[in-house]
Order: sequence, then structure tokens, then C-alpha cells
Amino acid sequence: MIQIDWKIKSFSQLDIDELYELLKLRVDVFVVEQNCPYPEIDDKDRHPETLHLVGKGKDKGLMAYLRILPPGLSFKEVSIGRVVVGKESRRQGISDTMIKKALDQINRTWPNENIRIGAQVYLKKFYESHGFEAVSESYLEDGIPHIDMIRICS
Repeated sequence: MIQIDWKIKSFSQLDIDELYELLKLRVDVFVVEQNCPYPEIDDKDRHPETLHLVGKGKDKGLMAYLRILPPGLSFKEVSIGRVVVGKESRRQGISDTMIKKALDQINRTWPNENIRIGAQVYLKKFYESHGFEAVSESYLEDGIPHIDMIRICS
């Protein structure tokens, strides 16, 4: 089992190297690997209530990342986005662990709030395994099929 050190930070708590690593990982996967030129960096990263979940491996640097957006920023609900695992770290259960950590953090920070995501269609079953349900038809976002999903607070 891979040992990952998970940290939740606000934008202002990220040091310059962490910020560089997470932006590089996001661009490497979402822009280059998925061949999807779009404005990856947005002002949502710097919102004072946005939380950044950073997963670093011992001597491996950044392995996984996601951001949690407060209610009203992307959707009226809390949102999870920019979910990414580095290419060399995939297929090891890191995404499951990361989503569980994000859900725990959301329950602490915004108890009793529903969570809405815009998920890539091929990940529908993955998100369903974490309690999300599809609430839209498939649509194209930046040329990639997506579906809106929601997790009702229980």
C-alpha cells in the first residue's frame, strides 16, 4: 500500500512549490494528456473558502489532488473538482481514498450540505460508488462528455 501524506490547505497556505506542482499536474493531465486546451487556471483556486486536498508520496512529490469549492461558487451546492491522480500513481486506489477524505472534510466544513459535481461520463460508476447520482443528461464541456451528479447529505 502506498503511503500518502494528505493535507487540506487554503490557497494562502500553499507554498510556491506546492502551487507549482499542483498546477503542473492539472495541466499535464487535463490539458496535455486529455488533449483539451482550456483555461485550466481560474480564480476559483484563490477563493478564500476553496480547499485544496494535496496528496504527496514519500520521495515522490505530488501524487494526487482535488479542490473543494464552497456553496455558491460553481453550483449552489458544495462542489468537488479538478480530481487528478498522476499517471504513474493510477490504479492503486488513491482516487477512492482521496474522495473519502474530501467527503469527510466537506462534512466537517459544511455539514448538512449536498455536493454537486460535473463528472466526466466515464467516471459515473466511480462517483456512484461514493453516493453520487446522475442528475443530468450527458453534455460536452471543453469537448469532453460530462454529467452532473449530486450527493444528497444524509
